Amino acid sequence: MRMTLPQAVLDVASGCQEAGGRAWVVGGVVRDTLLNIDSKDIDIEVHALHAKDLVAVLRKFGPVNEIGKSFGVFKLVCDGVEMDVSIPRRDSQRGPRHKDVHVEGDPHMGIEAAARRRDLTINAIAYDPLSQEYADPFGGIRDIERGRLVAVDPMTFLDDPLRALRVIQFAARFGFSVHADLVDLCILAKIAALPGERLWGELEKLLMRAPIPSVGWTLAHRTRLLPQVLPEVAQAPLAHMEGALDRAAEMRDQMGGPGRATALMLATMLHTTEPKEATTALDRLKVFTLHGYPVRRRVLEAVAHWRTLCTPCSDSVLRHFSDQSEVLLVATTAWAATGDTAALANVDRADRLGIAEAAAPPLLQGRDLQALGIDPGRRIGVLLAHVRQAQNDGTLNDRSQAMAWLRERISKED
Repeated sequence: MRMTLPQAVLDVASGCQEAGGRAWVVGGVVRDTLLNIDSKDIDIEVHALHAKDLVAVLRKFGPVNEIGKSFGVFKLVCDGVEMDVSIPRRDSQRGPRHKDVHVEGDPHMGIEAAARRRDLTINAIAYDPLSQEYADPFGGIRDIERGRLVAVDPMTFLDDPLRALRVIQFAARFGFSVHADLVDLCILAKIAALPGERLWGELEKLLMRAPIPSVGWTLAHRTRLLPQVLPEVAQAPLAHMEGALDRAAEMRDQMGGPGRATALMLATMLHTTEPKEATTALDRLKVFTLHGYPVRRRVLEAVAHWRTLCTPCSDSVLRHFSDQSEVLLVATTAWAATGDTAALANVDRADRLGIAEAAAPPLLQGRDLQALGIDPGRRIGVLLAHVRQAQNDGTLNDRSQAMAWLRERISKED
């Protein structure tokens, strides 16, 4: 299959060739092309050019960010196209952390040796954009055709234990089987001590990109990774969690944005926990605000209150609830957790009331009371609370009603 690449990539490849090197497109964009998946991440590996010579070539095409100058990794922007460009390198793990890796660039190591550092065969395929030739020393194309995940090198696979969690999300995203030897490797992975940001990076892909997240959830149980990442939910009934996560995934695109969609998936994943346990899990994963949305706060609200919206609720109950949290998120979490359509009916009802995503604006504000001669102070807060109560109860529907009601109440009090 011929890859369709931006002209900027072809220009960079030609520039490298003119300088005596050979540029290969590598990594996820090659895999995704073979899977007919759109991918915007472009990684280029340039052989036969030393880092300083590669930089000289790249600067002809645009600004170069020398993010990994010491081992030959650079970012290039050319005609609006962002590319990660590097020379081949080998890694050696010198400690348990991701940063405890010694990286050494070697432009003459050859395509097979360069591909050997990859995790899975499907990620170890390279493509020459000029000759339109694939280099596939470990049979990644065959494994894509067969729909299976296989480790490139079992001896080095666990140099980065996070790869085991990556297998989980790949299996769920692509619907691939996992080779028995790779399952055994994942069982040996020790990932509990890895930074929360790295764990969340893979878990987020499982929750947000997999059409059927339960595939990954089941595999996480099978490989014994779940107790290391999420001990709070490791004992939750497997079949129940599979159904809940798959129902939540059906609703991701209907949540009005990636932030709330992420909150839905997290709340569903944690819905069997108590808020304190959910807080511990979110702390571990370092999840706070994402996509401009207060994911952490909303997830904790949903975990605490989803049971409230499992049964049909009146307009009044929904109005009062919307003052405390988002009906859309909490009710959808309730539906994911139970499969009860009453929860979705609450979403529809809240939507008709205009309070699915946020509470209705208050009918009156403090300045309205001051205009009636009420001095600033505690009394204004008390009166506004009464107005809001009546508004949510459905007694007051507009500003004029609220003003008339308030005048009468003030007159009685005075």
